Amino acid sequence: MDIVYWSIIIILMILSFVGLVYPILPSVVFLMGSFLLYGVFFSFEPFSWLFWTVQILFVALLFGADYMANLIGVKKFGGTKAGIWGSTIGLLIGPFVIPVIGIIIGPFLGAVIGEWVVHRSNLKTAVKVGIGSVIGFISSVFTKGCIQMVMAIYFFWVI
Repeated sequence: MDIVYWSIIIILMILSFVGLVYPILPSVVFLMGSFLLYGVFFSFEPFSWLFWTVQILFVALLFGADYMANLIGVKKFGGTKAGIWGSTIGLLIGPFVIPVIGIIIGPFLGAVIGEWVVHRSNLKTAVKVGIGSVIGFISSVFTKGCIQMVMAIYFFWVI
C-alpha cells in the first residue's frame, strides 16, 4: 500500500509543477495536498509548527511572486491595468484555444487587445506591452518553480 500512497503524493507534486505552465491547475493546492496526504497516509509527526509556518510563508511568497512578476512585466513596458487584465485572461484562455503554444500567445494577445481596445494605444505600444506580459509570465514561472522546488525539498528533508 505504501507504493500507492507514495504514487499519489508524487503525482500531486508533479501536477503542482505542471500547474506552473497551465495556470488552470492550482499548483499550491496540489503541493500542499501532497504534504497533507503524507500526514494522512503515514504520519503528521515529522511536521512541526516550524514546518507549517515555513510552508505557509512560501505559499504567500508564491502568490506575491506571481502577482509581482506579471505586474512588473507589464508596467515596465508601459502597460496599464487593462494590459494586466488582458494578460491574465489570455493566460487562462490561451492554452485551451491553442494547446501548448497558447501559454505564450495567450498572455501576449490578451495584453495587446487589452491595451489596444481599452486605452486606444497604438499597435506598437500595445505589442510592446504584450512582450512585457510574456516576459513577466516566464519570469513568474521560473520564480514560482524555484520556490516550489524549495518547498518540496524541505518536505523531503523533514520526513
